[in-house]
Amino acid sequence: DDVIHSPKRLQICAYLSWVEEAEFAVLRDMLGVADSVASKHLAVLREAGYIIMSKPKGVGRPRAWVRLTAEGRSAYVRHVDALQRIIGTASPVRKGDIAR
Repeated sequence: DDVIHSPKRLQICAYLSWVEEAEFAVLRDMLGVADSVASKHLAVLREAGYIIMSKPKGVGRPRAWVRLTAEGRSAYVRHVDALQRIIGTASPVRKGDIAR
């Protein structure tokens, strides 16, 4: 899945697959990127219909929350399954095979 394949978007989907929802700042910090970079990756996922974002109003500063949609969860599972099939067909890497 080209949408999920980007390492940062894959990290976002992996994190969201374990929680009901996550605050934007938590995802940004987990990725170790600036707000603008996190926003761009989330926009790609949102445009694909893989996440929804909400910004509930309440006391204090409004915070943005992100959650996987059912479509996003299915796409993530399919992508991980495909990666596991690829890895499963690979030959084991021996310590001496790794270039230094």
